[in-house]
Amino acid sequence: MYHVKYLNNISPKGTALWTEDYASTENLDEAEAVLVRSTAMHDLALPEKLLAVARAGAGVNNIPLAKCAEQGVVVFNTPGANANGVMELALCGMLLGCRDIVGGIEWVKSIRGEGDVAKKVEKGKSKFAGHEIAHKSLGVIGLGAIGGPLANAAMKLGMKVYGCDPFISIDAAWHLDSGVVRVKTREEIYEKCDIISIHVPLMDSTRKMINAEALSQMKDGVILLNFARDLLVDDDALEQALASGKVHRYVTDFPNDKTANLDGVIAIPHLGASTEESEDNCARMAVRQVMNYLENGNIVNSVNYPNLDMGVCTTAGRIAILHKNIPNSLGQFTSVIAGDNINIAGLQNASKGEFAYTMLDVDQPASTEVVEDLKKINGVLRVRVIK
Repeated sequence: MYHVKYLNNISPKGTALWTEDYASTENLDEAEAVLVRSTAMHDLALPEKLLAVARAGAGVNNIPLAKCAEQGVVVFNTPGANANGVMELALCGMLLGCRDIVGGIEWVKSIRGEGDVAKKVEKGKSKFAGHEIAHKSLGVIGLGAIGGPLANAAMKLGMKVYGCDPFISIDAAWHLDSGVVRVKTREEIYEKCDIISIHVPLMDSTRKMINAEALSQMKDGVILLNFARDLLVDDDALEQALASGKVHRYVTDFPNDKTANLDGVIAIPHLGASTEESEDNCARMAVRQVMNYLENGNIVNSVNYPNLDMGVCTTAGRIAILHKNIPNSLGQFTSVIAGDNINIAGLQNASKGEFAYTMLDVDQPASTEVVEDLKKINGVLRVRVIK
């Protein structure tokens, strides 16, 4: 029996997938798996028996990835499960940025108790005029699960679309509208586009990528959309660009203390994945990934360990080893197993940075002695007997 702790409410469309081998628990210390959405886990003491953490969503800033990896805890996320919800909101943000819909709505609220609202609306609506998106140029930086569909949708709305993604997957490229103009650098996007939408992960290389230099290369009056992460944009540079008119409007789903107080900013309270469909999809994916790992040892969509999938074990046993990425580890593993006269029927290994994962299918169950000897090897963090 596996025990699962929910740190947030998880959609029942996902939790209904658990079999009779799983039970929820209120006690973190007895949990083999944790499902989380937004709860910060950095200050939590991770129990020794914890094997997996699944984030029902894409971002994992609330999870201590290195700490989990050091304890042999695999962290999963659910990339793409909420992509359509985020894409639709980005599309909405583009319309909000082009037309002063928000300003007009707020103005109507301010006059609704004065009488003659209909006449005042007709007289005052010109203050909130905007422009249409048809025939405007949209630049999409990052053509993955969100940026690609956004580019396709914009094509259908009559826009000229430029896309930049040096790391685009083959699958994403196949699904991209042939009319999307691929460019090699972000600078080409900055120079050509009336509207720019950012869809890249937050890494050291992308932190504050929209800085003063980048903004200076953009068209005057550009509309900037950020439905990825707030730290992709240098807020101080953005403030100056908004004040000068270089940026006409900044639409973001990640407001912070600064951007929420800037004129020209439309700040949405992180609603990208806040749809029933997104929450259901994320929960289903998270549960399936955890079950696959606990029952088969397979890792799919991990953010701190490499992905590795050997399917369902058809031999007498399967051993899974989470370890540091140290030379000759495999040789030591196989020597220990061979020393107990166990034949290895299948072996796969993969690494991700300083951590690695090895699975071995064997022709007879591993003895307690073999497991203990494997644990003693330098760099081994956890040994699991899957079968």
